[in-house]
Amino acid sequence: MTPALLNHELTLGLLSDMVRVRRMEERCAELYGQTKIRGFLHLYVGQEAVAAGSLRALGPDDAVVATYREHAHALLRGIPMTAIMAEMFGKREGCSRGRGGSMHLFDAARRFYGGNAIVAAGLPLAVGLALADATQHGNRLTACYFGDGAVAEGAFHESLNMAALWQLPVLFCCENNLYAMGTALSRAQSQTDLTAKAASYRVPTLAVDGMDVTACHGAAREAAAHIRTEGGPFFVEFRTYRFRAHSMFDPELYRDKAEVEHWRTRDPISQFTATSLQDGTLAPDDVTAIEETAEREIDDAVAFAEAGTWEDVEDLERDVLTPESAR
Repeated sequence: MTPALLNHELTLGLLSDMVRVRRMEERCAELYGQTKIRGFLHLYVGQEAVAAGSLRALGPDDAVVATYREHAHALLRGIPMTAIMAEMFGKREGCSRGRGGSMHLFDAARRFYGGNAIVAAGLPLAVGLALADATQHGNRLTACYFGDGAVAEGAFHESLNMAALWQLPVLFCCENNLYAMGTALSRAQSQTDLTAKAASYRVPTLAVDGMDVTACHGAAREAAAHIRTEGGPFFVEFRTYRFRAHSMFDPELYRDKAEVEHWRTRDPISQFTATSLQDGTLAPDDVTAIEETAEREIDDAVAFAEAGTWEDVEDLERDVLTPESAR
């Protein structure tokens, strides 16, 4: 699917989604430097095409499971930026009441089930959600996002195997950004074609350019349609790249700067903007409006978080269970 085949509304939506994510993440980095956001912070800058393209292929009844780099997925799934930013600040108005922070965004009403700090831990959760939906709700699917590092974990293989055996409606979305924290894919896994690993469980696969939002959207639509019509799981490898360090604590000594700069020339936002303007799908005023709207949304979200309230000390043990209290 190329920009020329997209209508104006979808093109606007895809670009707006990517810009909203990019500007939110950039502001989060600034706020982290001001110590208003604390703890770990993993930014999505560079990978926006994956979330923007794939999430638009899902329906409102589908479930989404993500990783600790999940701000984009949460935002584009419909969690208000105000609730996300308040959660980042640790405020009670956050989507997890300020208790989860950056890595544990959650909203059951929107079927967004995290945010998970443990590598590959979302895969078995996705299989469980898909099993529940398959037995109770018909045509729903669960989209599970994870990185290339998760493919080296046992949970990946157990989840792919079970989903294939039971023909469960899981859309496995591997965001392969080439590095598991600071370890290059080629140094950690002998088979670097990750679709081959999924195919070994007889799961249908696609590999797609994760820097091209239209390619990501097309692949996700094809995969979701296959799950709904043919049944069973589907695996998509989105070959992408993060422009920033693994986390705000990462000194990033493992990547050559020239490599990063090379990938920056393939910035998904710049590429899509230029192509859409060139073929006339978008006008310059459209791009300006998207940027201005995103800035207003971010300003409002930060103001909301700043005005938020801290949890009362008396409530700190709320929802904390011990073996004695659970009896």
